Amino acid sequence: MSAPRNAALMERVPLLPTTVVGSYPVPEWMERLKTDYYRNRMSHAQLTDLHEMAIKAALRDQELAGIDIVSDGELRRDNDVDYFLARMPGVEIPQTAKEFYFDYYEARVPAPLPDRFDPSPLGLADDFAFTSEQTSGPVKFSFTGPFSLSRRIHDSVYTDRRELVLAIARVLNAEAHALADRGAQLLQIDEPFLAGYPDAVGTAIEAVNIVTDGVDVTWGLHVCYGNRYARPLWQGHYDFLFPAVLDATVDQLVLEFARKGYEDLPVIEKFGWDRTIGLGVVDVKSSQVETPDLIASRIRSALELVPAERLVVNPDCGLRNVTGAVARAKLEAMVAGTAAVRAELTPRIAPAPVNASDASNESPHEEHAETPESVARGA
Repeated sequence: MSAPRNAALMERVPLLPTTVVGSYPVPEWMERLKTDYYRNRMSHAQLTDLHEMAIKAALRDQELAGIDIVSDGELRRDNDVDYFLARMPGVEIPQTAKEFYFDYYEARVPAPLPDRFDPSPLGLADDFAFTSEQTSGPVKFSFTGPFSLSRRIHDSVYTDRRELVLAIARVLNAEAHALADRGAQLLQIDEPFLAGYPDAVGTAIEAVNIVTDGVDVTWGLHVCYGNRYARPLWQGHYDFLFPAVLDATVDQLVLEFARKGYEDLPVIEKFGWDRTIGLGVVDVKSSQVETPDLIASRIRSALELVPAERLVVNPDCGLRNVTGAVARAKLEAMVAGTAAVRAELTPRIAPAPVNASDASNESPHEEHAETPESVARGA
């Protein structure tokens, strides 16, 4: 699968398109208000207004920075799990109050997940529709994958945990169909827990293929080493993904490199990954802002192994753990560094040769506007 099944979105963006992985900073005032909601101090309608205002601001920040493919910043979600499990048919959450909005729910399955559910069982299609109405540019929409979601569920029903993972995948597949029906063209599955369970990569990829089945969009798969409170949960190398990930019906592999270094890039190429790589060039676990020159050097190094047509430029992971000012500065540097490399790769159009007969007909006293080409010729 060397080309995206739905290439419409990628045809709208330049060479080396820039994008984000998903999440965007949540300022302290917003954290307080989201926590107030869980303490019954704010209505659901007020929370919705808060989310929509924050999403509009996040989109504007990305557009001003020059990001080619934007996201909603995942700002409706308290963390990477709860938003999905709270809406998942068959999942119970006995205690929905929280001391702090970012805390995880304690979720459980009292019975096998149902086989039949609403066309958009998690309501993500409505979230995407709102975002797409706020911007004229391409939108990436991400959601947490079935393997990672399963790790936050207390399960005493399934004798084989693989069955729970696949059951979740079937729900996500229904939601993916609904997202595509609403116009989504780039969907990304996030598996932030997978690096901690490398022996389960076969099950995770089997579930990914259930999620993507029959959904004709460009698919990304993001695997990182965790980003809760800006700390990695695990260490390691991406060789654990192979060869299983070669069977994944996805178009992009979106990976963390800036923090870890780029030693894994030759490994990925060695295993024969022939699709797009989402190249992490911004360390989201550090508040130090990369320079455009550093970004450009990271892209140039990757281009020694991967052709530009197979690279998308993005941060390592979501930006939620840095401040808004740092996020904006990092994105601006990423765009500037990418633009520098893009300019090096784009062939310059040579000026049309001057026809000698035309030149002889010109008046010797006629004045001409100065152009870059004339300056270069010494005119």
